[in-house]
Amino acid sequence: MHDPQSQSGAEPHPVIAGFYERRSERQPFVRSLFNTTAAHYDSINRLFSLGTGTRYRRRCLLRAGLRPGLRVIDVAVGTGLLAAEAIAVIGDAKGVIGVDLSEGMLAVARRKLGIPLVQGAAESLPLAGETADFLTMGYALRHVSDLVVAFREFHRVLRRGGTLLLLEIGKPTRPLSRAVVSAYLRRLVPVLSRLTTGDARARTLMRYHWETIENCVPAERILQAMRDCGFVACRCDVDLDVFRSFIGRKP
Repeated sequence: MHDPQSQSGAEPHPVIAGFYERRSERQPFVRSLFNTTAAHYDSINRLFSLGTGTRYRRRCLLRAGLRPGLRVIDVAVGTGLLAAEAIAVIGDAKGVIGVDLSEGMLAVARRKLGIPLVQGAAESLPLAGETADFLTMGYALRHVSDLVVAFREFHRVLRRGGTLLLLEIGKPTRPLSRAVVSAYLRRLVPVLSRLTTGDARARTLMRYHWETIENCVPAERILQAMRDCGFVACRCDVDLDVFRSFIGRKP
């Protein structure tokens, strides 16, 4: 499903044939995919997470040290699922800034959340340096074009002592959990997404979602890229052999 010769060291995964053919096509493809499925994203997410996503997102934020009074940038804010939990923790909607490449996703988030929203990519954030105490990204690291470029931007907009929290789904390491997750995410979820939304593009979204999980670089490479960009105390917390929280701090 992918071309192993097409990956550079800073990419989260190779070019995935069948969805786009060249590295330069990745960002336009991702933007279009999320634009066309934004209206269905929350219902797909509930199906995908079996209703546990809200509790998990808030627990990860608290575990990483988010608390009232901090200012947050949520990159790839999407429909605002992670941003909503950040607001609940800090107690101030004006304390969270959402950034997303997809205008469709931003339109949904704008209807749901009373927070500042700006359109932009992780690799070139339209924000001033040292803007926030906390930067989050929920399940979108696999969609950036270059880990190092994105992490340098994250480092730039964080204040000294600020925290980076990346939520991701990773390929399970245990054979049994890998078989279960593959059966669910690769086969069942795309079909159910199509059936529940009535939109074939929802199936495409979840098929692509699985392919990026299956082909994503190992966690250690992500951690090393974080360190290379100046983050310290980097770690990856793993839940259920699938869910990963990458945490780092700007000195």
